[in-house]
Amino acid sequence: MNKLHVDVAVIGTGTAGLAAYRAARAHGKTAVVIESGPYGTTCARVGCMPSKLLIAASEAAHMLALAPQFGVHPDGVRIDGKAVMARVRSERDRFVGFVLEGVDNIPEQDKLRGHARFTGPHSLQVDEHTRIEAARVVIASGSTPVMLPQLKDVGDRVIVSDAVFDWTDLPESVAVIGTGVIGLELGQALHRLGVRVSVFARGGSVAQLSDPEVLHVAAKALGRELDLRFQQLVVGAVQEGEEVVLSTRDAAGAGHTDRFSYVLVAAGRMPNVDKIGIETSGLELDERGIPLFDATTMQCGTSHIFIAGDANNERPVLPEAADHGKIAGDNAGRYPDVRPGLRRTPLTVAFTEPQIATLGDSYRELCAEGKPKFAVGKVSFENQGRSRVMLQNHGMLRVYGEYGSGRFLGAEMIGPRAENLGHLLAWACQARMTVAQMLDMPFYHPVIEEGVRTALRDLALELEKGAPKASSAPDTTPGV
Repeated sequence: MNKLHVDVAVIGTGTAGLAAYRAARAHGKTAVVIESGPYGTTCARVGCMPSKLLIAASEAAHMLALAPQFGVHPDGVRIDGKAVMARVRSERDRFVGFVLEGVDNIPEQDKLRGHARFTGPHSLQVDEHTRIEAARVVIASGSTPVMLPQLKDVGDRVIVSDAVFDWTDLPESVAVIGTGVIGLELGQALHRLGVRVSVFARGGSVAQLSDPEVLHVAAKALGRELDLRFQQLVVGAVQEGEEVVLSTRDAAGAGHTDRFSYVLVAAGRMPNVDKIGIETSGLELDERGIPLFDATTMQCGTSHIFIAGDANNERPVLPEAADHGKIAGDNAGRYPDVRPGLRRTPLTVAFTEPQIATLGDSYRELCAEGKPKFAVGKVSFENQGRSRVMLQNHGMLRVYGEYGSGRFLGAEMIGPRAENLGHLLAWACQARMTVAQMLDMPFYHPVIEEGVRTALRDLALELEKGAPKASSAPDTTPGV
Protein backbone atom coordinates (compact mmCIF):
# COMPACT_ATOMS: atom_id res chain seq x y z
CA MET A 1 0.00 0.00 0.00
CA ASN A 2 1.46 3.35 -1.08
CA LYS A 3 1.27 6.26 1.37
CA LEU A 4 1.21 9.95 0.46
CA HIS A 5 1.24 13.14 2.51
CA VAL A 6 0.03 16.24 0.65
CA ASP A 7 -1.22 19.71 1.41
CA VAL A 8 -4.30 19.43 -0.86
CA ALA A 9 -6.06 16.38 -2.29
CA VAL A 10 -8.62 17.03 -5.04
CA ILE A 11 -11.23 14.36 -5.76
CA GLY A 12 -12.18 14.61 -9.45
CA THR A 13 -10.63 16.03 -12.61
CA GLY A 14 -13.63 17.75 -14.15
CA THR A 15 -13.87 21.50 -14.67
CA ALA A 16 -14.04 22.22 -10.91
CA GLY A 17 -11.34 19.72 -9.95
CA LEU A 18 -8.80 20.95 -12.48
CA ALA A 19 -9.45 24.58 -11.49
CA ALA A 20 -9.04 23.68 -7.81
CA TYR A 21 -5.76 21.84 -8.44
CA ARG A 22 -4.30 24.75 -10.41
CA ALA A 23 -5.36 27.27 -7.76
CA ALA A 24 -3.89 25.22 -4.91
CA ARG A 25 -0.60 24.73 -6.76
CA ALA A 26 -0.46 28.49 -7.44
CA HIS A 27 -0.16 28.93 -3.66
CA GLY A 28 2.92 26.72 -3.70
CA LYS A 29 1.21 23.76 -2.06
CA THR A 30 1.69 20.10 -2.85
CA ALA A 31 -1.44 18.68 -4.44
CA VAL A 32 -2.81 15.55 -6.09
CA VAL A 33 -5.85 14.98 -8.27
CA ILE A 34 -7.69 11.66 -8.07
CA GLU A 35 -9.88 10.32 -10.88
CA SER A 36 -11.81 7.06 -11.11
CA GLY A 37 -13.36 7.57 -14.55
CA PRO A 38 -12.14 8.75 -17.93
CA TYR A 39 -10.33 12.06 -18.08
CA GLY A 40 -12.29 14.82 -19.77
CA THR A 41 -14.92 17.10 -18.28
CA THR A 42 -18.66 16.41 -18.28
CA CYS A 43 -19.11 19.44 -20.55
CA ALA A 44 -16.65 18.24 -23.18
CA ARG A 45 -17.45 14.53 -23.09
CA VAL A 46 -21.21 14.21 -22.53
CA GLY A 47 -22.57 17.69 -21.86
CA CYS A 48 -22.62 21.15 -23.33
CA MET A 49 -20.28 20.61 -26.28
CA PRO A 50 -21.63 17.39 -27.88
CA SER A 51 -25.20 18.56 -27.29
CA LYS A 52 -24.46 21.82 -29.13
CA LEU A 53 -23.00 19.81 -32.02
CA LEU A 54 -26.28 17.91 -32.29
CA ILE A 55 -28.24 21.15 -31.99
CA ALA A 56 -26.14 22.79 -34.72
CA ALA A 57 -27.00 19.96 -37.11
CA SER A 58 -30.67 20.28 -36.23
CA GLU A 59 -30.59 24.05 -36.84
CA ALA A 60 -29.20 23.45 -40.32
CA ALA A 61 -32.04 21.04 -41.07
CA HIS A 62 -34.61 23.40 -39.59
CA MET A 63 -33.45 26.37 -41.67
CA LEU A 64 -33.86 24.29 -44.82
CA ALA A 65 -37.39 23.41 -43.74
CA LEU A 66 -38.09 27.08 -43.00
CA ALA A 67 -36.51 28.40 -46.20
CA PRO A 68 -39.69 28.27 -48.36
CA GLN A 69 -41.29 30.88 -46.07
CA PHE A 70 -38.56 33.26 -47.26
CA GLY A 71 -39.23 32.30 -50.89
CA VAL A 72 -36.21 30.01 -51.00
CA HIS A 73 -36.90 26.40 -52.07
CA PRO A 74 -34.07 23.93 -51.46
CA ASP A 75 -34.38 20.66 -53.35
CA GLY A 76 -33.29 17.18 -52.47
CA VAL A 77 -32.88 17.66 -48.73
CA ARG A 78 -31.68 14.50 -47.00
CA ILE A 79 -30.61 13.97 -43.39
CA ASP A 80 -27.79 11.43 -43.13
CA GLY A 81 -28.03 10.21 -39.54
CA LYS A 82 -24.72 8.38 -39.67
CA ALA A 83 -22.93 11.50 -40.93
CA VAL A 84 -24.61 13.66 -38.29
CA MET A 85 -23.50 11.40 -35.46
CA ALA A 86 -20.04 10.89 -36.95
CA ARG A 87 -19.45 14.66 -36.78
CA VAL A 88 -20.86 14.83 -33.26
CA ARG A 89 -18.47 12.11 -32.07
CA SER A 90 -15.48 13.44 -34.00
CA GLU A 91 -15.81 17.02 -32.77
CA ARG A 92 -16.68 15.78 -29.27
CA ASP A 93 -13.42 13.83 -29.22
CA ARG A 94 -11.59 16.95 -30.37
CA PHE A 95 -12.98 18.99 -27.47
CA VAL A 96 -12.13 16.19 -25.04
CA GLY A 97 -8.63 16.22 -26.52
CA PHE A 98 -8.15 19.83 -25.46
CA VAL A 99 -9.04 18.87 -21.88
CA LEU A 100 -6.70 15.88 -22.00
CA GLU A 101 -3.87 18.17 -23.05
CA GLY A 102 -4.40 20.07 -19.82
CA VAL A 103 -4.41 16.85 -17.81
CA ASP A 104 -1.22 15.72 -19.56
CA ASN A 105 0.48 18.89 -18.35
CA ILE A 106 -0.07 17.84 -14.74
CA PRO A 107 3.04 16.05 -13.40
CA GLU A 108 2.54 12.30 -13.20
CA GLN A 109 3.26 12.25 -9.46
CA ASP A 110 0.30 14.60 -8.95
CA LYS A 111 -2.20 12.24 -10.65
CA LEU A 112 -3.78 9.17 -9.09
CA ARG A 113 -6.14 6.77 -10.87
CA GLY A 114 -8.83 5.07 -8.83
CA HIS A 115 -11.87 5.64 -6.64
CA ALA A 116 -11.21 7.88 -3.64
CA ARG A 117 -13.12 7.60 -0.38
CA PHE A 118 -12.72 9.23 3.00
CA THR A 119 -11.51 7.01 5.85
CA GLY A 120 -11.38 9.99 8.22
CA PRO A 121 -11.46 13.80 8.12
CA HIS A 122 -7.88 14.03 6.78
CA SER A 123 -7.46 10.59 5.23
CA LEU A 124 -8.41 9.13 1.86
CA GLN A 125 -7.98 5.71 0.34
CA VAL A 126 -7.71 5.26 -3.43
CA ASP A 127 -8.86 1.78 -4.42
CA GLU A 128 -6.61 -0.67 -2.61
CA HIS A 129 -3.31 0.86 -3.67
CA THR A 130 -2.82 4.28 -1.99
CA ARG A 131 -3.53 5.97 1.31
CA ILE A 132 -3.42 9.75 1.43
CA GLU A 133 -3.04 12.04 4.42
CA ALA A 134 -4.18 15.47 3.28
CA ALA A 135 -4.12 18.71 5.23
CA ARG A 136 -7.02 19.92 3.06
CA VAL A 137 -9.43 18.21 0.66
CA VAL A 138 -11.48 19.53 -2.27
CA ILE A 139 -14.49 17.41 -3.23
CA ALA A 140 -15.07 17.89 -6.97
CA SER A 141 -16.50 14.46 -7.73
CA GLY A 142 -19.07 15.65 -10.29
CA SER A 143 -22.50 14.19 -10.91
CA THR A 144 -24.27 11.29 -12.57
CA PRO A 145 -27.50 11.30 -14.64
CA VAL A 146 -30.52 10.14 -12.66
CA MET A 147 -32.27 6.93 -13.72
CA LEU A 148 -35.90 6.63 -12.65
CA PRO A 149 -36.40 3.57 -10.42
CA GLN A 150 -39.37 2.38 -12.50
CA LEU A 151 -37.17 2.32 -15.63
CA LYS A 152 -34.09 0.75 -14.11
CA ASP A 153 -32.90 -2.57 -15.58
CA VAL A 154 -35.49 -2.49 -18.40
CA GLY A 155 -32.84 -3.01 -21.08
CA ASP A 156 -30.21 -1.28 -23.16
CA ARG A 157 -32.83 0.81 -24.99
CA VAL A 158 -33.56 2.83 -21.83
CA ILE A 159 -30.68 5.29 -21.62
CA VAL A 160 -29.49 8.52 -19.99
CA SER A 161 -28.26 11.53 -21.91
CA ASP A 162 -24.59 10.48 -21.75
CA ALA A 163 -25.31 7.55 -24.08
CA VAL A 164 -26.75 9.67 -26.91
CA PHE A 165 -23.36 10.91 -28.03
CA ASP A 166 -22.07 7.40 -28.72
CA TRP A 167 -24.85 6.64 -31.22
CA THR A 168 -23.58 5.84 -34.71
CA ASP A 169 -26.93 6.65 -36.35
CA LEU A 170 -30.13 8.49 -35.55
CA PRO A 171 -32.95 6.26 -34.26
CA GLU A 172 -36.47 6.17 -35.63
CA SER A 173 -38.13 7.34 -32.40
CA VAL A 174 -37.27 8.51 -28.88
CA ALA A 175 -39.30 9.18 -25.74
CA VAL A 176 -37.66 11.88 -23.65
CA ILE A 177 -38.45 11.83 -19.94
CA GLY A 178 -38.06 15.31 -18.52
CA THR A 179 -38.58 18.91 -19.68
CA GLY A 180 -35.45 20.32 -18.10
CA VAL A 181 -32.69 21.92 -20.15
CA ILE A 182 -31.14 18.62 -21.26
CA GLY A 183 -34.42 16.95 -22.18
CA LEU A 184 -35.72 19.90 -24.20
CA GLU A 185 -32.44 20.55 -26.00
CA LEU A 186 -31.96 16.93 -27.05
CA GLY A 187 -35.64 16.34 -27.73
CA GLN A 188 -36.01 19.31 -30.08
CA ALA A 189 -32.70 18.61 -31.83
CA LEU A 190 -33.63 14.98 -32.52
CA HIS A 191 -37.10 16.03 -33.70
CA ARG A 192 -35.63 18.48 -36.20
CA LEU A 193 -33.33 15.76 -37.48
CA GLY A 194 -36.32 13.60 -38.41
CA VAL A 195 -36.66 11.47 -35.28
CA ARG A 196 -40.18 10.94 -33.92
CA VAL A 197 -39.97 12.45 -30.43
CA SER A 198 -42.39 12.68 -27.53
CA VAL A 199 -41.39 14.57 -24.37
CA PHE A 200 -42.96 13.57 -21.06
CA ALA A 201 -43.04 15.69 -17.90
CA ARG A 202 -44.43 14.77 -14.49
CA GLY A 203 -45.42 18.40 -13.89
CA GLY A 204 -45.63 21.51 -16.02
CA SER A 205 -42.11 22.89 -15.77
CA VAL A 206 -40.09 24.10 -18.77
CA ALA A 207 -36.31 24.26 -18.35
CA GLN A 208 -35.30 26.60 -15.51
CA LEU A 209 -38.27 28.98 -15.81
CA SER A 210 -40.25 30.02 -12.72
CA ASP A 211 -42.11 33.11 -13.99
CA PRO A 212 -45.67 31.88 -14.70
CA GLU A 213 -46.22 34.17 -17.70
CA VAL A 214 -42.94 33.23 -19.36
CA LEU A 215 -43.56 29.58 -18.52
CA HIS A 216 -46.96 29.71 -20.22
CA VAL A 217 -45.50 31.31 -23.35
CA ALA A 218 -42.65 28.78 -23.39
CA ALA A 219 -44.95 25.78 -23.19
CA LYS A 220 -47.05 27.20 -26.01
CA ALA A 221 -44.06 28.10 -28.22
CA LEU A 222 -42.28 24.77 -27.82
CA GLY A 223 -45.55 22.86 -28.02
CA ARG A 224 -46.19 24.18 -31.53
CA GLU A 225 -43.33 22.01 -32.70
CA LEU A 226 -42.79 19.30 -30.10
CA ASP A 227 -45.10 16.59 -28.79
CA LEU A 228 -45.00 17.86 -25.19
CA ARG A 229 -46.96 15.79 -22.71
CA PHE A 230 -47.24 17.49 -19.33
CA GLN A 231 -48.69 15.97 -16.15
CA GLN A 232 -47.60 12.48 -17.14
CA LEU A 233 -46.44 9.90 -14.60
CA VAL A 234 -44.07 7.25 -15.94
CA VAL A 235 -45.38 3.93 -14.67
CA GLY A 236 -42.85 1.55 -16.23
CA ALA A 237 -41.52 0.05 -19.44
CA VAL A 238 -40.81 -3.26 -21.13
CA GLN A 239 -38.21 -3.79 -23.82
CA GLU A 240 -39.39 -5.93 -26.72
CA GLY A 241 -36.55 -6.54 -29.16
CA GLU A 242 -35.38 -3.18 -30.45
CA GLU A 243 -38.38 -1.28 -29.08
CA VAL A 244 -39.44 -0.11 -25.63
CA VAL A 245 -43.10 -0.14 -24.63
CA LEU A 246 -43.48 2.85 -22.30
CA SER A 247 -46.42 3.01 -19.87
CA THR A 248 -47.59 6.37 -18.52
CA ARG A 249 -50.57 7.74 -16.64
CA ASP A 250 -52.05 11.21 -17.21
CA ALA A 251 -53.49 13.68 -14.69
CA ALA A 252 -56.95 12.18 -15.05
CA GLY A 253 -55.61 8.74 -14.15
CA ALA A 254 -55.90 7.27 -17.64
CA GLY A 255 -53.13 4.90 -18.69
CA HIS A 256 -51.28 5.08 -22.00
CA THR A 257 -48.71 2.94 -23.79
CA ASP A 258 -46.39 4.00 -26.61
CA ARG A 259 -43.58 2.31 -28.50
CA PHE A 260 -40.20 3.94 -29.06
CA SER A 261 -36.79 2.90 -30.31
CA TYR A 262 -35.27 4.46 -27.18
CA VAL A 263 -36.43 5.94 -23.90
CA LEU A 264 -34.09 8.78 -22.94
CA VAL A 265 -34.25 9.64 -19.24
CA ALA A 266 -33.33 13.30 -18.74
CA ALA A 267 -34.52 13.70 -15.17
CA GLY A 268 -31.54 15.64 -13.85
CA ARG A 269 -28.18 14.72 -12.36
CA MET A 270 -27.23 13.53 -8.89
CA PRO A 271 -24.07 14.75 -7.09
CA ASN A 272 -21.47 12.00 -6.69
CA VAL A 273 -21.10 12.23 -2.92
CA ASP A 274 -22.80 8.99 -1.87
CA LYS A 275 -19.88 6.61 -2.48
CA ILE A 276 -16.89 8.58 -1.24
CA GLY A 277 -17.20 7.71 2.45
CA ILE A 278 -18.58 11.15 3.23
CA GLU A 279 -20.00 9.83 6.49
CA THR A 280 -16.45 9.42 7.86
CA SER A 281 -15.40 12.98 6.96
CA GLY A 282 -16.99 14.53 10.04
CA LEU A 283 -19.02 16.94 7.91
CA GLU A 284 -22.59 17.97 8.57
CA LEU A 285 -24.82 16.84 5.70
CA ASP A 286 -28.16 18.07 4.39
CA GLU A 287 -31.18 15.83 3.77
CA ARG A 288 -29.75 14.76 0.40
CA GLY A 289 -26.39 13.75 1.87
CA ILE A 290 -24.53 16.80 0.47
CA PRO A 291 -22.16 18.59 2.87
CA LEU A 292 -23.38 21.95 4.12
CA PHE A 293 -21.11 24.64 2.68
CA ASP A 294 -20.65 28.38 2.28
CA ALA A 295 -21.45 29.41 -1.29
CA THR A 296 -18.97 32.31 -1.16
CA THR A 297 -15.98 30.26 0.04
CA MET A 298 -16.93 26.65 -0.86
CA GLN A 299 -15.89 25.71 2.69
CA CYS A 300 -17.82 22.87 4.35
CA GLY A 301 -18.79 24.23 7.75
CA THR A 302 -15.61 25.48 9.46
CA SER A 303 -13.58 22.50 8.26
CA HIS A 304 -10.52 22.01 6.04
CA ILE A 305 -12.76 20.43 3.37
CA PHE A 306 -14.16 22.33 0.39
CA ILE A 307 -16.72 21.27 -2.23
CA ALA A 308 -17.02 22.52 -5.81
CA GLY A 309 -18.84 22.00 -9.10
CA ASP A 310 -21.69 19.56 -9.66
CA ALA A 311 -20.80 17.82 -6.40
CA ASN A 312 -22.40 20.61 -4.37
CA ASN A 313 -25.44 20.92 -6.68
CA GLU A 314 -25.61 24.70 -6.25
CA ARG A 315 -25.47 25.91 -9.87
CA PRO A 316 -24.56 22.87 -12.00
CA VAL A 317 -23.23 24.61 -15.12
CA LEU A 318 -19.66 24.84 -16.42
CA PRO A 319 -18.91 28.55 -15.71
CA GLU A 320 -20.01 28.05 -12.12
CA ALA A 321 -17.93 24.88 -11.78
CA ALA A 322 -14.85 26.79 -12.91
CA ASP A 323 -15.53 29.56 -10.38
CA HIS A 324 -16.28 27.04 -7.63
CA GLY A 325 -13.04 25.21 -8.33
CA LYS A 326 -10.88 28.33 -8.26
CA ILE A 327 -12.47 29.55 -5.01
CA ALA A 328 -12.14 26.12 -3.38
CA GLY A 329 -8.54 25.69 -4.56
CA ASP A 330 -7.54 29.18 -3.45
CA ASN A 331 -9.00 28.64 0.00
CA ALA A 332 -7.53 25.15 0.32
CA GLY A 333 -4.18 26.59 -0.70
CA ARG A 334 -4.18 29.35 1.93
CA TYR A 335 -6.23 27.63 4.67
CA PRO A 336 -6.99 28.65 7.41
CA ASP A 337 -7.09 32.08 5.74
CA VAL A 338 -10.45 31.45 4.06
CA ARG A 339 -11.83 34.31 1.96
CA PRO A 340 -14.95 34.86 -0.15
CA GLY A 341 -14.32 34.47 -3.86
CA LEU A 342 -15.90 36.10 -6.89
CA ARG A 343 -19.44 34.86 -7.42
CA ARG A 344 -20.95 36.16 -10.62
CA THR A 345 -24.56 36.94 -11.42
CA PRO A 346 -26.41 33.65 -12.04
CA LEU A 347 -26.95 33.00 -15.76
CA THR A 348 -28.46 29.87 -17.28
CA VAL A 349 -29.28 29.27 -20.96
CA ALA A 350 -31.23 26.48 -22.67
CA PHE A 351 -30.29 26.22 -26.36
CA THR A 352 -33.76 25.37 -27.57
CA GLU A 353 -35.51 27.45 -30.18
CA PRO A 354 -36.71 29.85 -29.01
CA GLN A 355 -33.83 29.95 -26.53
CA ILE A 356 -34.51 30.18 -22.81
CA ALA A 357 -32.44 32.30 -20.43
CA THR A 358 -32.68 33.27 -16.78
CA LEU A 359 -30.36 35.62 -14.91
CA GLY A 360 -30.02 37.43 -11.63
CA ASP A 361 -32.80 36.85 -9.12
CA SER A 362 -35.46 34.51 -10.48
CA TYR A 363 -39.18 35.18 -10.18
CA ARG A 364 -39.43 32.37 -7.63
CA GLU A 365 -36.66 33.84 -5.49
CA LEU A 366 -38.18 37.32 -5.60
CA CYS A 367 -41.57 35.93 -4.56
CA ALA A 368 -40.15 34.10 -1.54
CA GLU A 369 -41.72 34.80 1.83
CA GLY A 370 -40.30 37.91 3.45
CA LYS A 371 -39.00 39.40 0.22
CA PRO A 372 -40.05 43.01 -0.62
CA LYS A 373 -42.40 43.67 -3.48
CA PHE A 374 -40.80 44.14 -6.89
CA ALA A 375 -41.85 45.65 -10.20
CA VAL A 376 -42.17 43.75 -13.47
CA GLY A 377 -41.84 44.89 -17.07
CA LYS A 378 -42.32 42.74 -20.14
CA VAL A 379 -42.22 42.49 -23.91
CA SER A 380 -43.59 39.95 -26.35
CA PHE A 381 -41.41 39.03 -29.30
CA GLU A 382 -44.39 38.26 -31.54
CA ASN A 383 -44.38 41.69 -33.17
CA GLN A 384 -40.79 42.72 -32.44
CA GLY A 385 -39.28 44.01 -35.66
CA ARG A 386 -36.02 42.08 -36.10
CA SER A 387 -37.64 38.91 -34.75
CA ARG A 388 -40.31 39.05 -37.47
CA VAL A 389 -37.66 39.69 -40.13
CA MET A 390 -35.94 36.44 -39.13
CA LEU A 391 -39.21 34.47 -38.71
CA GLN A 392 -38.24 33.99 -35.05
CA ASN A 393 -41.00 36.10 -33.54
CA HIS A 394 -41.96 33.89 -30.61
CA GLY A 395 -41.47 34.33 -26.91
CA MET A 396 -41.54 36.76 -24.00
CA LEU A 397 -39.09 38.64 -21.79
CA ARG A 398 -39.97 39.68 -18.23
CA VAL A 399 -37.61 41.97 -16.31
CA TYR A 400 -37.63 42.74 -12.57
CA GLY A 401 -36.72 45.91 -10.69
CA GLU A 402 -36.45 47.10 -7.09
CA TYR A 403 -38.85 49.75 -5.88
CA GLY A 404 -37.17 52.81 -4.45
CA SER A 405 -33.64 52.28 -5.77
CA GLY A 406 -34.79 51.37 -9.28
CA ARG A 407 -32.07 48.72 -9.41
CA PHE A 408 -32.36 45.98 -12.03
CA LEU A 409 -32.77 42.62 -10.29
CA GLY A 410 -33.03 39.93 -12.96
CA ALA A 411 -35.02 38.49 -15.84
CA GLU A 412 -36.57 35.35 -17.31
CA MET A 413 -37.18 34.91 -21.01
CA ILE A 414 -37.84 32.67 -23.95
CA GLY A 415 -37.07 34.27 -27.26
CA PRO A 416 -34.73 34.70 -30.23
CA ARG A 417 -31.03 34.92 -29.36
CA ALA A 418 -31.74 34.77 -25.65
CA GLU A 419 -28.14 33.62 -25.12
CA ASN A 420 -27.02 37.11 -26.18
CA LEU A 421 -29.78 39.03 -24.40
CA GLY A 422 -29.05 37.02 -21.25
CA HIS A 423 -25.41 38.10 -21.25
CA LEU A 424 -26.32 41.74 -21.84
CA LEU A 425 -28.74 41.75 -18.91
CA ALA A 426 -26.50 39.66 -16.64
CA TRP A 427 -23.69 42.19 -17.07
CA ALA A 428 -26.07 45.02 -16.16
CA CYS A 429 -27.25 43.07 -13.15
CA GLN A 430 -23.73 42.36 -11.91
CA ALA A 431 -22.84 46.04 -12.38
CA ARG A 432 -25.84 46.83 -10.14
CA MET A 433 -27.22 49.21 -12.74
CA THR A 434 -30.55 50.92 -12.31
CA VAL A 435 -33.24 50.59 -14.95
CA ALA A 436 -32.79 54.29 -15.77
CA GLN A 437 -29.06 53.75 -16.36
CA MET A 438 -29.77 50.80 -18.62
CA LEU A 439 -32.16 52.88 -20.70
CA ASP A 440 -29.40 55.47 -21.17
CA MET A 441 -27.30 52.85 -22.98
CA PRO A 442 -27.21 52.74 -26.84
CA PHE A 443 -29.66 50.57 -28.76
CA TYR A 444 -29.15 50.11 -32.48
CA HIS A 445 -31.93 49.57 -35.05
CA PRO A 446 -33.12 47.07 -36.11
CA VAL A 447 -31.88 44.58 -33.50
CA ILE A 448 -33.37 42.06 -31.09
CA GLU A 449 -32.07 44.22 -28.23
CA GLU A 450 -34.77 46.77 -28.98
CA GLY A 451 -37.10 44.30 -27.32
CA VAL A 452 -35.00 44.63 -24.16
CA ARG A 453 -35.49 48.40 -24.29
CA THR A 454 -39.26 47.96 -24.63
CA ALA A 455 -39.33 45.69 -21.56
CA LEU A 456 -37.16 48.11 -19.57
CA ARG A 457 -39.41 51.04 -20.50
CA ASP A 458 -42.37 49.06 -19.25
CA LEU A 459 -40.48 48.28 -16.04
CA ALA A 460 -39.56 51.95 -15.58
CA LEU A 461 -43.25 52.91 -15.72
CA GLU A 462 -44.07 50.33 -13.06
CA LEU A 463 -41.25 51.59 -10.84
CA GLU A 464 -42.55 55.16 -11.13
CA LYS A 465 -45.89 54.05 -9.69
CA GLY A 466 -44.18 52.93 -6.49
CA ALA A 467 -44.75 49.77 -4.51
CA PRO A 468 -48.39 48.72 -4.09
CA LYS A 469 -49.83 49.38 -0.65
CA ALA A 470 -50.06 46.44 1.70
CA SER A 471 -53.29 44.50 1.50
CA SER A 472 -54.87 41.93 3.77
CA ALA A 473 -55.59 39.79 0.70
CA PRO A 474 -52.94 37.31 -0.45
CA ASP A 475 -50.59 38.94 -2.97
CA THR A 476 -49.60 36.24 -5.42
CA THR A 477 -48.02 38.41 -8.10
CA PRO A 478 -45.87 41.10 -6.47
CA GLY A 479 -45.36 44.26 -8.45
CA VAL A 480 -47.69 43.34 -11.30
